[in-house]
Amino acid sequence: MIGKLNHVAIVVPDLDAATKTYRDVLGAKVSEPQTLPAHGVTVVFVLLDNTKVELLLPYGENSPIQAFLDKNPSGGIHHVCYEVKDIIAARDKLKASGARVLGNGEPKIGAHDKPVLFLHPKDFIGTLVELEQA
Repeated sequence: MIGKLNHVAIVVPDLDAATKTYRDVLGAKVSEPQTLPAHGVTVVFVLLDNTKVELLLPYGENSPIQAFLDKNPSGGIHHVCYEVKDIIAARDKLKASGARVLGNGEPKIGAHDKPVLFLHPKDFIGTLVELEQA
């Protein structure tokens, strides 16, 4: 069902410093910051040959990642994102197998302008999983 790894997301306390680390120290190409109010984050993508790293900074009072940053003030890995061909078919198959889809179960448009869903970490070995329609 899952395809390639789309990205690994890291919550950061300072987006500028994290961007500079990837760009200036590691020599990676990085995107411009993109604020996604509907998701409560500002993101920068580190562009690699085989995948991406998504740097996440909380945005707004109700950011869903603020609690993560409060517990992990230095930041850390937040989730992994896998591509799927058909997000509705994937959701339905996962729900039928007992997996929990977060939110209302309907896809939202993510940072790449494609439908995304998140799966409960307790169902996936303690890892928050994002699915993105390829």
